[in-house]
Amino acid sequence: MTACDPQQPFVELREMMQIEAIEHVQLAMPEGQEDKARSFYSDLLGMPEVPKPTELAKRGGAWFEIGHVKVHLGVEQDFRAARKAHPAFLVSNIDDFAARLRNAGCDITVDSNLPGFRRFYTNDPFGNRVEFMEAE
Repeated sequence: MTACDPQQPFVELREMMQIEAIEHVQLAMPEGQEDKARSFYSDLLGMPEVPKPTELAKRGGAWFEIGHVKVHLGVEQDFRAARKAHPAFLVSNIDDFAARLRNAGCDITVDSNLPGFRRFYTNDPFGNRVEFMEAE
């Protein structure tokens, strides 16, 4: 697959099409580490695991959903953690999330550089950056 070329002529399509939402976020994980994913995303964060479709389940990984929030973890053979690109979860009771993660041994980095939000970062068990935010 080749990359899109943003230099191609732009046709005005705003009335015919629009992006409405993000359906899910995909993060990579190493092979055979689904139990670690479950411990973090389901047990710590409270996102229930949902079954993957049969054909996709053969690839490994795990899917987690709560409400409209969906996180898919897919196995990547030459895995490298996403240290900059990350999902940002909008949460309530951010202090409770921070305490729960700290109590589980996760490092928390508080960031106050975004006006209107309290937020912090941590890493999932694979080193993927994950952000938690709450409106002030």
